[in-house]
Amino acid sequence: MTRARAAAAVTTTAALILAGCSTEGKKPGETPKATSPIDWNLPAQESYHRTATYPVYLNRPAEDPVDKETVAEISTVTPDGNTLIYTDAAAKRIGFLDITDPAKPVGKGTLSLAELGHKDDQPTSVAAVNDHVLVVVDTTGGDFAHPTGRVDIVRTSDRTRVHSIDLGGQPDSIAISPDGTFAAIAMENQRNEEFTPPGKEEGDLPQPPTGFVQLIDLTGAPNTWTPRRVDFDVEAARKAGLDTPEDLEPEYVSINSRGQVAVTLQENNGIAVIDGRTGTVQKIFSAGSQSVEGIDTKEDGAIDQTGSIPDTPREPDAIGWIGDDHFATANEGDWKGGTRGWTIFDARTGEVTWDAGNSLEQLAVRTGLHIEGRAESKGPEPEGLAVTTIDGHPTALIASERSNFVAVYDVSNPKAPEFRQILPTTPGPEGVLPIPSRNLLAISSEADDAEAKVRASVSLYGYGESFATTGKPSFPSIVSADRDGKPIGWGALGALSADPKDPNRLYTATDIAYGPARILGVNVAQKPALIDTELPVTEAGKPVSLDTEGIAARPDGGFVLAVEGEDGPGNQLVYVAVDGQIEKRVPLPKDIAAQLGSNGLEGVAVDGSSVWVTLQRELKSDPKGVVRIGRFTPDGDKWEWFGYQLDSTSVKDDWIGVSEISVHNGELLILERDKLNGPDARLKALYRVAIPESAGTGNLQTLPKTLARNLVPDLQATNGYVQEKVEGVAIAGNQNLYVVTDNDGLDDANGETVFLDLGPVAEALTGQ
Repeated sequence: MTRARAAAAVTTTAALILAGCSTEGKKPGETPKATSPIDWNLPAQESYHRTATYPVYLNRPAEDPVDKETVAEISTVTPDGNTLIYTDAAAKRIGFLDITDPAKPVGKGTLSLAELGHKDDQPTSVAAVNDHVLVVVDTTGGDFAHPTGRVDIVRTSDRTRVHSIDLGGQPDSIAISPDGTFAAIAMENQRNEEFTPPGKEEGDLPQPPTGFVQLIDLTGAPNTWTPRRVDFDVEAARKAGLDTPEDLEPEYVSINSRGQVAVTLQENNGIAVIDGRTGTVQKIFSAGSQSVEGIDTKEDGAIDQTGSIPDTPREPDAIGWIGDDHFATANEGDWKGGTRGWTIFDARTGEVTWDAGNSLEQLAVRTGLHIEGRAESKGPEPEGLAVTTIDGHPTALIASERSNFVAVYDVSNPKAPEFRQILPTTPGPEGVLPIPSRNLLAISSEADDAEAKVRASVSLYGYGESFATTGKPSFPSIVSADRDGKPIGWGALGALSADPKDPNRLYTATDIAYGPARILGVNVAQKPALIDTELPVTEAGKPVSLDTEGIAARPDGGFVLAVEGEDGPGNQLVYVAVDGQIEKRVPLPKDIAAQLGSNGLEGVAVDGSSVWVTLQRELKSDPKGVVRIGRFTPDGDKWEWFGYQLDSTSVKDDWIGVSEISVHNGELLILERDKLNGPDARLKALYRVAIPESAGTGNLQTLPKTLARNLVPDLQATNGYVQEKVEGVAIAGNQNLYVVTDNDGLDDANGETVFLDLGPVAEALTGQ
């Protein structure tokens, strides 16, 4: 699709949303299918392609334990575009990454701030200039009333400091002017969130001293560089309507080709423009407020998009110039605000040119990245932002800190940005670094959870066809359509089943992370696969919450769900009618249920008159490493049990379990996995098991298994962080094999859902 055609498609978005769903060709009694307002299929030459994901713990010093917290927050790149330098505030150092080959980044070690100053110093930002990198350092050490900081000029070739400049306060971000003649540093002098000012609430302003901006001239030798302080006029800030103007807190800076410095004053809900050459404050204005409707504002375990936030301050964080007359802000919010989107302002007047409204949160919902646990706070929480030029088009890149993605927009027309693409990241993306000389993009993420093995990373993307690899799965691989102007909410897909009546459709379901229970219909005849129907599961006419871990569509209509309980007795087979009403619940036998903990029923499959189920973990009475597979015959409520030998693991705190069961050509297809992810992932595999005739009456019969497919290479082929929870498998009527990962609702996970179309099942199950 050409850009012109894509733009034309976007102009029809409103009409498509109003249409809500299509009834064309609908059969009597069939659920109408919703439609998507977005064409996700950009040509390869007009797309970013993920080339690598590098967990920065791999770049730690040899003496550091593997589980020590280490992050990548803000990054810069050397002028040749080959060495990326990132801040690691958690470990109080900066890191170096060789990205000469963007498909194979190589860690080049770190530089501890203890070598430059004190072990408690923290880097807040970095910026490369010629042969040096400016390292912005916060030396406050928790004494908020007496903030201090400096900028160290470090020669990149040998990582030695050649000069240090006292900044006279606590710094945050840094930017270099396009002509390289000066730098601007936001001197935040941040508030203490645990301090209560007289007559105020805890964490409120004012908490002096106020912030300011430092300008550093970069002409001459680095050891001659000196700062110029720029203060703001309190009365001008008060007249502009800023919050607590006597205590301004600059957050982020960006510089245009004229040398104008745009500064966000986040806690004050303001923006200032400074002439960087003279140090004159040219403008200061409020970022204003926005009412946003059609969003999820309750942390109730459901994706309820009927909420709203009225007249809320934007409180922008990152800012980036679009040309010389407009800039965009990521409206993260802080203590009083945050509007869950981003805004374009006219820099000459301070007026809003365009605002994203609820569209960024809707983007998260469509792609399964909605974080329900942040619904009452700031939702996707856009924080990072950068503006670059792609194919001659100014392009804005917006990072969602909580939903873990970067959204790409063509902003050639600041009054009507055009959504282009969504890029998945690891948790907490903040640093968004375009490298236009190499058509690269680096995204650094600041959240590191060693216990869950979801580690902070640098994600690399290349723009254009030369970075595309035929056959590699892309993101998003599955999305939802819109109904009545709202995307169908989804995530945590742990179940998959063929639709017995349509060869190009599947059924799936969200688990307890997103309730109440629903059955979702998926069209796999298009890419990405489209969730276009949702069927609420009800009992006595009321919605119910179920931890659905398996689903099987019955040939005669309706479904069987494998429902996992909080304890053993809560594990049930739940029969659901075509209209979503629960017909009956079938508990597990008491002797089985009594031995189950929190890992119970995990998969279900229908085979003629039989229903096959699998448990995830071993029963207490069974041999170690042997898990139960069950066959339920409704006629007579008969249960039979067989053993399945799990693979073993020697990794501390790891365990092996079964995630899904399917029936194909007289065999059972078993999905087995470990608890590891990222570079540690070892076992994500499908095994064949011959269907036994009977369980017999003696000891538990362990069924022989044969490797059908190793899924680790398929997951690695995304060039992303390898997902832990491969939990759904199905063979559609078109005889293609499909696999889906459970993103855990973004809890202890990076949130990316990988939906794999592995092609014809006869070719996919080769044992490799």
